Amino acid sequence: MSNDSSAPTAIVLTHRLHHHHHSASPLVLSLTADERTRSRHHFVTDDGTPIYLQLPRGTALQEGDLLSSTADDVLVKIAAKPEPVLTVTSDDSINLLRAAYHLGNRHVSLEITPTYLRLAPDSVLLGMLTQLGLQVVEQVAPFCPQGGAYSHH
Repeated sequence: MSNDSSAPTAIVLTHRLHHHHHSASPLVLSLTADERTRSRHHFVTDDGTPIYLQLPRGTALQEGDLLSSTADDVLVKIAAKPEPVLTVTSDDSINLLRAAYHLGNRHVSLEITPTYLRLAPDSVLLGMLTQLGLQVVEQVAPFCPQGGAYSHH
């Protein structure tokens, strides 16, 4: 096994900064919802810079989070990477609430907004939602599910 000294060294990101931190971030790291739950992992920023997340275990990143390097000399902004999703809408807000209730009973990761619900693709849930009279569209879009009841973000 050879040691390739020309390979760039990964920037180690160890801190999540507060959202009100005012600093322009030249690096963007686009991650899927699942990838944003990995606290120790190698990734590559959107411009190809290798990074390594070394965050406290259990850290769940959200779109817009800023991460800093060990030396606080590099900032990376987290973006929600578009991924396959089901987007659920209804002309009746009560139907959206019912859908959220049923999906919550199944412990489904769910993005909740006033006008739509969004979840990972699942044929069984697609059938249930359609049967409940909701409009369901398969899309590729950013997915930002709610944190759990005990999340502190």
